[in-house]
Amino acid sequence: MTAELITKILQVLSRNMRWMTWNLFLAFIPLALSVWLFRTRRGRSWVWWLGLLVFYAFLPNAPYLLTDVIHLIHDIRTIQSVWIITLVLIPVYLLVILAGFEAYVISLINLGYYLHRIGKTQWILWIELITHALCAIGIYWGRFLRFNSWDFITQPDALLTTGVEELLGKQPLIIIAVTFVVLLVLYWMMKRVTLGLVMPKNTIRGINSD
Repeated sequence: MTAELITKILQVLSRNMRWMTWNLFLAFIPLALSVWLFRTRRGRSWVWWLGLLVFYAFLPNAPYLLTDVIHLIHDIRTIQSVWIITLVLIPVYLLVILAGFEAYVISLINLGYYLHRIGKTQWILWIELITHALCAIGIYWGRFLRFNSWDFITQPDALLTTGVEELLGKQPLIIIAVTFVVLLVLYWMMKRVTLGLVMPKNTIRGINSD
């Protein structure tokens, strides 16, 4: 029985590890860029602005992991073992989703740190709200229209036509609005946890916009 259980666990992990690893890789790209853009002392050259565009193009990949809960629901429905679901499946999904969203939170914290450093502390809240809205649109495009960050380069015409046209519909707007609220609430909570547990006190004073 133990050998059979271990075999099932390995099957579940092998089936999910590939896409989980890829999605986490995409989520950590904006985190790495946020360190380079906002935590190092560099001028705003054309390279910096290009990096900022790439940062925003990839940023929705981090909170996008929240939508992977649909895979968890599918796996729960197809896997019969309560032990696998409780001890393996749910913890792995929670870890991956939390890691992705934490990458989003720290990326915006780094952005807030940069705004404070250049004397634009009053912009932090508004930039955060605008970023949540842009990421809500990006998440919708990724989950429902199957666009990804590379499409900004490979097929920008499709993004400007299909993507924008979709935003004019009632149902997409509702989904995007709900996503925005979810991002806003979760970010508000996770930001405080992160600032309280991870960031040094001098950094907290500089980037806490509330």
